[in-house]
Amino acid sequence: METISFARGVPAPELLPIEELADCAKTAIERDGAAALLYGHTLGYQPLREWIGERHGVDPARVVVTNGSTYDRPRKILNGFDEVPLDDDGLDVDELERLLDRDSPPAFLYTIPTFQNPAGVTLSEERRRRLAELADVRALRILEDDPYGLVRFEGEPLPTLFELEGGRNVMYSSSFSKTIAPGLRVGYVVLPEEIAAGLEDLVASTYISPALVTQATVLEFLRRGLLEPNLERVRGLLRDRRDAMLEALERELRGQARWSRPEGGYFLWLELPEGTDATELLGRATAAGVTFVPGSDFGGEQSSARLAFSFAAPSEIGEGVSRLARLVPAVAAVKLP
Repeated sequence: METISFARGVPAPELLPIEELADCAKTAIERDGAAALLYGHTLGYQPLREWIGERHGVDPARVVVTNGSTYDRPRKILNGFDEVPLDDDGLDVDELERLLDRDSPPAFLYTIPTFQNPAGVTLSEERRRRLAELADVRALRILEDDPYGLVRFEGEPLPTLFELEGGRNVMYSSSFSKTIAPGLRVGYVVLPEEIAAGLEDLVASTYISPALVTQATVLEFLRRGLLEPNLERVRGLLRDRRDAMLEALERELRGQARWSRPEGGYFLWLELPEGTDATELLGRATAAGVTFVPGSDFGGEQSSARLAFSFAAPSEIGEGVSRLARLVPAVAAVKLP
């Protein structure tokens, strides 16, 4: 029996523009030659930094192009710090304000406002404006991680925190992993210029030089105008998968569980019946040929789970949810200590 994975937050192979990237890589190497194949600027391939700077309306000196951008690293680095709760409208700004009113308030906030990983929820525009104001008034540094913002397949785009606040205290990071391909390992961050300049020695001591060939390949992809057509294709494929998962959950777990209804991204959040041990469920589900990530791995309740709909085919998603649903009653009866 083939395992159906709701654990992998990665694109399915058919989401990848393989032929286009192969041709872009060939052109980039032939055109740029040594500039792409030798060591280069520590903070990234300069023409790509310029493209990103123009897209965000900032000086390219503020752009650092990185070797990918990985969500689980910030979680590990920030483990043990205060975690602001979420609801259906995203981060609870009231709770954040309470934290900021303490004698020792936090000086830094890491957040994924759009199609948040793991919950799939999006910060409402009202809360975005309040959060941007807090960043300004309280001099709160915010790192806005936005790898999924362009992968919206329903509803209207919302302004980023970076746009609302003006980029004074809000730093912005994103990635081409979800919009082109994760194996390229090309991400970026827009920082205040003094912070970007201060990173040069640190970056050089970490990996000497970024992966310039893949950065040059991404630039060629962008220059050819391939990003928007690729996004349209990816959005359609992800929408089909999201819809298949929502339909299957409605069919199999209606009245037993609750789940988020993301308008984009890769994930949704599942709240199983009270008393369900999602870790116990995962053990049984793995044996039955379906996997997911327990919500407790992200600091969530024991009865919660993250389901990724990005990797499995729509035809597989219905079967995977059915396998999962058949196991829920038995695991819900397990008494938690």
